Amino acid sequence: MNLTITPIGVIYTPFENLEGMPIQPTGALDVTGSIVINEEYEPGLKDIEGFSHLILLYRFHCSSGYDLLVKPFLDTEKRGLFATRAPRRPNPIGLSIVRLVERKGNVLTVKDIDVLNGTPLLDIKPYVPAFDVKTVTAVGWLEKNQEKAGSLKSDNRFIEG
Repeated sequence: MNLTITPIGVIYTPFENLEGMPIQPTGALDVTGSIVINEEYEPGLKDIEGFSHLILLYRFHCSSGYDLLVKPFLDTEKRGLFATRAPRRPNPIGLSIVRLVERKGNVLTVKDIDVLNGTPLLDIKPYVPAFDVKTVTAVGWLEKNQEKAGSLKSDNRFIEG
């Protein structure tokens, strides 16, 4: 089965290089970015201003290849790829939850963005706590290091060499 996904826009951020950027939105608090939606999709932004937070789905466009065992940013041991948020994946799709600041036409201004500048946007969904917040009882290997996500920065471990 073939799958074709076409970007609906581009995400612009201050992060020009993978190294040194936040590894999760908690490490990008108050970082401002903009999303330029392709003009043909602008009508789909109707009513988006009513939401404080958005879920962004995007393509890790500077990522290629993958390993099924990886050493994630928040650990020193190799972990199964699907038990991590590592960017080098069979389908290089990322997800971030950001704060919507404003909409002007086909441009959204957002905060808490942890995405590389020029990233292709695949989709936007409104973040709705009643739908999206779950009671979590286990976070696996991240239990001991999850609080570090706000301060750790990206390095070159996921840049294909």
